[in-house]
Amino acid sequence: MLTLLLALTAATIAAPVLLRTMGRPAFALLAAVPLGGFIWMVHNFRTGAFSEGGVIVSSYEWVPSIHLNLEFRLDALSGLFSLIILGVGALVLFYCWGYFDSNPIRLAAFAAQLTAFATVMYGLVIADNFLLMYVFWELTSILSFLLVGYYGERASSRRAAVQALLITTFGGLAMLVGINLLGHSAGIWKLSEIPQVANIEATAGISTAIVLIMLGAMTKSAQAPWHFWLPGAMAAPTPVSAYLHSAAMVKAGIYLVARLAPDMSAVTTWHLVVITTGCFTMLLGGWMALKQRDLKLILAYGTVSQLGFIISVIGIGSRAATMAGLALTFAHSMFKAALFMVTGAIDHSTGTRDIRELSGLGRREPLVAWLAIISGASMAGIPPLLGFVAKEAALDAVLHEELLTGMPGKITLVVLVVGSILTMAYTLYFLWGAFATKSGESKAVQEMEPIGPTLWLSPAALTAGTIAFGAFPGVLNAAFEDYLGVRFGGVEKQELALWHGFTVPLVLSGVIIAGGAIMFWQRDLVKRAQLDRPALGDADAVWDGILHGLRTASLKLTASTQRGSLTINLAVIFFVLAAVPLACLVLGDTDAIRMVLWDNAWQSVVVLIMCAMAIASTMQRNRLSAVVMVGLTGYSMAMIFALHGAPDLALTQALVETIVMVLFMLVLRKMPTEVEQRGDDNRLRAWLSAAVGVSVVVVAMTAMSARRTTPISVDMPKLAYEIGHGRNTVNVLLVDLRAADTFGETMVLVIAATGIASLIFGTGNFGRPSKRPTLSTTQPRWLSSGVPSEREQNRQIMVDVVTRILFPSMMLLSMYFFFSGHNAPGGGFAGGLVAALAFTLRYLAGGREEIEDALPVNPGSVLGVGMVLASAAVVVPMFLGLPPLTSGYAELELPLIGEVAVPSALVFDAGVYTIVVGLIMHILPTLGAYLDREDDARKERARRLRAGLAADGVKGASTSKARTSDKAPERSR
Repeated sequence: MLTLLLALTAATIAAPVLLRTMGRPAFALLAAVPLGGFIWMVHNFRTGAFSEGGVIVSSYEWVPSIHLNLEFRLDALSGLFSLIILGVGALVLFYCWGYFDSNPIRLAAFAAQLTAFATVMYGLVIADNFLLMYVFWELTSILSFLLVGYYGERASSRRAAVQALLITTFGGLAMLVGINLLGHSAGIWKLSEIPQVANIEATAGISTAIVLIMLGAMTKSAQAPWHFWLPGAMAAPTPVSAYLHSAAMVKAGIYLVARLAPDMSAVTTWHLVVITTGCFTMLLGGWMALKQRDLKLILAYGTVSQLGFIISVIGIGSRAATMAGLALTFAHSMFKAALFMVTGAIDHSTGTRDIRELSGLGRREPLVAWLAIISGASMAGIPPLLGFVAKEAALDAVLHEELLTGMPGKITLVVLVVGSILTMAYTLYFLWGAFATKSGESKAVQEMEPIGPTLWLSPAALTAGTIAFGAFPGVLNAAFEDYLGVRFGGVEKQELALWHGFTVPLVLSGVIIAGGAIMFWQRDLVKRAQLDRPALGDADAVWDGILHGLRTASLKLTASTQRGSLTINLAVIFFVLAAVPLACLVLGDTDAIRMVLWDNAWQSVVVLIMCAMAIASTMQRNRLSAVVMVGLTGYSMAMIFALHGAPDLALTQALVETIVMVLFMLVLRKMPTEVEQRGDDNRLRAWLSAAVGVSVVVVAMTAMSARRTTPISVDMPKLAYEIGHGRNTVNVLLVDLRAADTFGETMVLVIAATGIASLIFGTGNFGRPSKRPTLSTTQPRWLSSGVPSEREQNRQIMVDVVTRILFPSMMLLSMYFFFSGHNAPGGGFAGGLVAALAFTLRYLAGGREEIEDALPVNPGSVLGVGMVLASAAVVVPMFLGLPPLTSGYAELELPLIGEVAVPSALVFDAGVYTIVVGLIMHILPTLGAYLDREDDARKERARRLRAGLAADGVKGASTSKARTSDKAPERSR
């Protein structure tokens, strides 16, 4: 079971490579994987692996505290839906070989996405854990979004993809709430646990849970009023329509209904929600199909109608209804996928799907026409095809259903008959529109390309299955019995059959065929009965109106809260920070505040310096001076840490403050030197800042005074030594005890670096080709004796010499901090900051050329290496059966050095070190080198402009002199 899931995953990963190397024939190779799974599933049914309740179970504990274990269960029902997913999936993948003419780059991604869809659908039906099933459920929505949006350059494709994603995701979120409600109220977190719950109808909140869960199923299966996303999704390539929207994705909702119906049907709400929605959808979809002119839209609305039919039958929950619903599901998957593929072949060969532009196609392509006629006949319920067998079983089940006694049963039966009449009518309408000769052979048919085997083999296989299962339904009976015999043990057995004798369902079938034929014959009369504007409104337009209303409300809300003024935004934030905590303290029950002014008298001196610098920075008009004063407050904070006995924090604070000051200076050089003097009154700002200061200090003192028990920090040094094998508690916390937080923060650093580069470069490429370092025979530029450039003329020789001396020392210091950090002040973060300062020093001394030579590697590659190292420390322990980020410890004996202790957390620290270096190497080329390059380009343009003006002046003077010499003879005359 899981081997097949892994094989499908491997095929997904390999798909892009295969498409780029083999071309379109790679689709046939990809189809072999689900085909192998299909054969294995058939083998399980034939050998009785699912008989008498046989199941294949696999379970892995993952996050038991939130009931999210990896629990898989393959029983007969899962196996039946897997046959559809894998069988049709293999045929659709093979069909792609003939459908696509070329192999653009996006086709490789398409192949991976289509194969991934088969993977997650298979995962969905074998997932036993409700929350795990929900994960696969949402993955189908995401992949559907990607597949529907294949033609991303078309507005219609983008709109359809977003619409399908929003609707199905909305339903999925509602379903998630229902799953949690069911889990917390009834203790049900696994699908297999539902039959074990006695009197489930008495469970608190069960009706609400049913409505929410069914909202997810109904949106996924395109039930009214959320049906409109399915016709819109026809903007996707036809293989997507044939698989996702007829055989796979929309069957997810049917699978969930089939799984829940036998137990949930005892709840009154169930039938009210499921059967009512299904019946209405069947009528709506059938009626809408008769209005369409596009072959795919006719089939799309027909799919909506058929899904409503299946939902209303299988949702009844009895044995007979479940058997009929399963038969309808299999029949629909085969005939509708075949019809979609035939439509795709028509579109591929003629270039159109408009029935008004197709005429004479049946004579031109008789094989394809017969495939469509047979599959269409199965859809209409004409014997001796599987569609007829399934439809007759459904009519018989509803006619004799004890769970629908009285008027509900009669109304349901009437709806199914009327809906089936509509199905017969739009089937004839589709076949006539595609293959009939209306007024001679149309131009599209005359100029069409022949339909090759790669386009008709897949629908031919499905059509053959429709014929075979219709003539010999006993094969399906045996497979269905593996599920029904166990799930409905003790209930009278019913079987699918082509002939039951002269029965009421047979008469109803005759009425359906005759009624549908009459409707098609009088299609002009039907057309006049159809309103230009739908009586219940256009659901698509309603959806657009909802989105427009939400967008307008969002804009109004944003406009009222975000006025575009940074001053106002900050004032609101600080006012809330000052007012809310103080109000809570005043209104709450607080004890007296206990505070020690200082542990060391020197702390008071440092605090006075901090206050003085903070106040002075607000009075400075020079930007650089203000930054330096603010930086001094940071250095004073480092001194506070040092005096408090936290050298590690002091070191980190000082290094961070230095880096921040450098970055400020890189930005400030592009801004005016002086702050513009404002004419407004600053007293309100002053009072607000004072209020914030008071609020923060009071809240902090109250929080510190509220401690009632011994702090956990008392045991931290012991835990750091015993668990993390390190004496530097701070570093062990970062890379071991609380390493998950650090890992998240490093990812934030990577995102920040990329974001800064993106803001500076815009849509341009902020990467640079890596340069292999070579041993230069010339002197370094920072001590160059050649002809200096303009920038080099302004450099100081002392700065160059000091930089050359300090850079190696700083790099050695950074490595010392890195290796010593586990037992002494330092660590990967501190070491990375020192290295970053070393590279910054080289930039300040030598400019952009120097920083490009300092580390001739793309900064993105440095960040990538850091992410790999940090991620390895997270993932590798899991392969050893340990929790993520578990640390190991080894003591090594090195020659000439002696005994060395090496914790595995050193790998994580190396990732942090590399990411910090990559961050500064991303920032310096953007805030530094790129702005320098812009400066140089601006100066060069100014030089050229001055040179051009000078040249024009010389040219003008020459022209004027020439004109004067020409006029001189005239004056003499």
